[in-house]
Amino acid sequence: MQDIFVSTSPKLISGWAEAFPDALLIKDVLETGSNLEVVASYGAALIFWLHINDSEKDTMPAAIATVLQGYPDAKVVVLANTPSQAATLQALSAGAMGYAHAYAAPEMLKEIKTVIHHGGIWLGQQLLKRLIETSVKLTGNRSELVEELLSRLTSREKEVAIEAAKGMSNKEIARALQITERTVKAHLAKSFERLGVKDRLQLALMLNKK
Repeated sequence: MQDIFVSTSPKLISGWAEAFPDALLIKDVLETGSNLEVVASYGAALIFWLHINDSEKDTMPAAIATVLQGYPDAKVVVLANTPSQAATLQALSAGAMGYAHAYAAPEMLKEIKTVIHHGGIWLGQQLLKRLIETSVKLTGNRSELVEELLSRLTSREKEVAIEAAKGMSNKEIARALQITERTVKAHLAKSFERLGVKDRLQLALMLNKK
């Protein structure tokens, strides 16, 4: 999956370059036209990272629409200088698959890409917690079904999955279970695979009881 950063920055921000050394940088979504041959050579496996400055917030839905109109099979992630929950919902409503801070750590960018690549969505931590809290109030699985799902996991995977289903971040889980964040990520990846889920919200909906 080829990474294409859309930003007015003169070069890839260091975190972007570290995460994806082979990424392509373009200045404007309309500029994809001038890069058509280059972009088209990657086929359908494209992920556009739209860098939205504070002055560009109002243009975000149109920018997402422009990308998806030209590349219907592409994935779009919005990178905001000052993220907000309202803008996250706006981005997802416009067709984006993820929303994150523009200066997120390289490891987080890689994690976002993995989730997006497998069909999941990426939300900010606070919004994810709010959605989980709301969803749990409205729906939940029977206790016996949740126990059956948890039985598919190892004891450590189960501990990590339960905490993730509460909306806790990798750092919070690592601190609570006294393990490294890398170990948390490894256990979550295995849990996603064993349970057939694509992201944390789906995991929460699956593991929270009525």
